[in-house]
Amino acid sequence: MTSSHEITVVLDGETARLAQGITLRETVARHIGRELDPDGTPADGGRLGVAVAVDGAVVPRREWHAHVIAAGSTIDVVTATQGG
Repeated sequence: MTSSHEITVVLDGETARLAQGITLRETVARHIGRELDPDGTPADGGRLGVAVAVDGAVVPRREWHAHVIAAGSTIDVVTATQGG
C-alpha cells in the first residue's frame, strides 16, 4: 500500500513508488544515479546518453524539470550503448 504522499508508476518495467509531485528530471536522476542540472544535463559535465518516454511519448530533456509524474504512468529510460 502506498502512503498518501506516494504514487505508483511503472519504471523500466518494474513497479516503483515515487514521491507525489516528483518531476521527470528528479526521477531520471535517481534512477540512473547521477545528479542532473535543471535543464537535464549531467551536473558533472559528462554526457548523459539517455532518452525518456512517459506513457509511450518521448519527453524532450529540456521539459524534464517541468514534467510532474502522474500516478499510474509508465516511464521508460532508454540508455544509448555502443556496438554493432
